[in-house]
Amino acid sequence: MCDPHLSQIAKHLVYPEGIASTLWPVARRVCEAAGLGFDRWQDDLARLILARDASGEFVNKVDGVEVSIPRQVGKTYTVGALVFGLAAMLSDGTMIWTAHHTRTSDETFLALQNLANRPGLSQYVSKVRAGNGKQALEFTSGSRILFGAREAGFGRGIPGVDLIVFDEAQILSQKALDAMVPTLNTSDLGLAIRIGTPPRPTDPAEAFIEFRRAALKGDMVGGTYVEIGAPDDADLSDRKVWARANPSFPRRTSEAAILRMRRQLGEESFRREGLGIWDDDSVKTAIDRTLWGDALIGQVGDGPRCWAVKFSADGAAVGLGVAVKENPKRIVVDGVRQASTGEGTGWLVEFLTNPDRLAHTSQIVVDGKAGSAWLVDQLRSAKIPARVIWTPTVDQVVAAHSGFLAGLHDGTLRHCDNELLDRQAATVTRRKIGTRGGFGWASPPGSDSSLLDAVTLAHWGAATTKRKPGPRGGVTIL
Repeated sequence: MCDPHLSQIAKHLVYPEGIASTLWPVARRVCEAAGLGFDRWQDDLARLILARDASGEFVNKVDGVEVSIPRQVGKTYTVGALVFGLAAMLSDGTMIWTAHHTRTSDETFLALQNLANRPGLSQYVSKVRAGNGKQALEFTSGSRILFGAREAGFGRGIPGVDLIVFDEAQILSQKALDAMVPTLNTSDLGLAIRIGTPPRPTDPAEAFIEFRRAALKGDMVGGTYVEIGAPDDADLSDRKVWARANPSFPRRTSEAAILRMRRQLGEESFRREGLGIWDDDSVKTAIDRTLWGDALIGQVGDGPRCWAVKFSADGAAVGLGVAVKENPKRIVVDGVRQASTGEGTGWLVEFLTNPDRLAHTSQIVVDGKAGSAWLVDQLRSAKIPARVIWTPTVDQVVAAHSGFLAGLHDGTLRHCDNELLDRQAATVTRRKIGTRGGFGWASPPGSDSSLLDAVTLAHWGAATTKRKPGPRGGVTIL
């Protein structure tokens, strides 16, 4: 297949019925006038993104478009040209290109700025704004493309957006998506495009993952899903596999480029980012996503505080969590901080011995062989009574984890909005403890769940302690 169609190379291809036309030829003419060419699969993808039904409505206005694609295949070239051509022809349109990282957003801006400088395209651009945080291309049509990074808070509250490209969509939380998609509500185009590589276990990828699941189950409404990648059982050294995953190999992406990516990324990351292979979806996580989402709460009331500190098994990290028993039927938890022990742990002593905080503290739970003895000594030296400090037994740790899940199931546990805590809750599996069905949390390789462990112990402490702190006031959870 010298120039295959998208349907010939896509691992999964799901799109709506009733496609009658597409706006892509209008945008493509702009690009072709400047000498830009497109492979057949790129042309097919752009056609799908801008597809319309018989009444002229865009078919992807509801669920939008998601593309799972390896690195170095040509996604920025393809989607960037589409957005550029559309902005050149659309009157007074507003388009956003947002990546998670500032560096990625900057690179995309530079790529489209280079397009704007090409003969045949420059006449469409009236102004280039390169100021930090205000990068934009403004067109003679009155349209504009704005660029920015989600990590810097870009994209929220911009009115009248017609199209949003979520680059690095494998690092796109549902919270960020919820904040930006409503900006499309007043547009006739109203198109959201998510492009990314298969996510790592630790990525906040719930939106990316759920879209894929819905597409593969046939549950999408007005949306397109495209996945380009190698077979799940692929030989990572097979050049035919490389060509299957990357239609740009070997014409535009060289063998050296893929070999370099493999050596720099490592085997597991190369499977995801180099070959587009998703992790096994059959691995069952310990915490049900729906239950966790339903347990989210915005505000915390009064009640005694139970703090918990968890040192990781290797001693490299420490987490601090808190639980507030608002009433006998509700305990609210939150993660305070997770840090490397290389940064020191004096902050823990300072935090936990604060007199104002102690006045509302019922218990302090400390666990983890790597640092618990030291911390308990420091707390005792600071005159914290022994009855306030708990170091749980193995049986109590087991009880804490089973009680945490029970609280989610019966609705007595609530948690605050915390991105790191959400990420850990979405990825942990069960780790067997003992021989009687006990379990703890197991993190994916290369990650750590100390914050979730600390919150789990704090919940247990709040649920079981009978100790009452001193006078309570209307203080915040932290």
